[in-house]
Amino acid sequence: MKKQILVVRSMFYKDISDILLGYTQQAIYDPNVTKDGWVGAEMIPIEVTGVFEIPVTISKFIDRYDAAIALGCVIKGETPHFEFISRSSIDAIMKLSIEHKKPIGNGIITCLNKSQASARQHTKGQEAANAVIDVLKQLNI
Repeated sequence: MKKQILVVRSMFYKDISDILLGYTQQAIYDPNVTKDGWVGAEMIPIEVTGVFEIPVTISKFIDRYDAAIALGCVIKGETPHFEFISRSSIDAIMKLSIEHKKPIGNGIITCLNKSQASARQHTKGQEAANAVIDVLKQLNI
């Protein structure tokens, strides 16, 4: 039976989010790209407004799925808002993963500018998916 992976993505930087999702899908579905050729999952995407909404959304649905992946982007501005959103979102995702004993891949790009985000958008979603796949296989979930 295929594993069900919830993918929650922030739409705040939609152009980046779309690319992250595409590479996440490729990592989950394409046997030429998936970790060790493993194709044992189905991806269920949900869209949220921003990165801050990702943890609560995962929390609401985590019991229905075998794993989750968080996708989004936070770019530093001129205020400390970047640090608060980045830290609280990443910490909440890690806490959910530990509490529910399920892998949650971190595909949230945190960077200083759009150029850095663009440089990472082609790898971050795939890395998050591969991390989830690794844990699912290791734990034989």
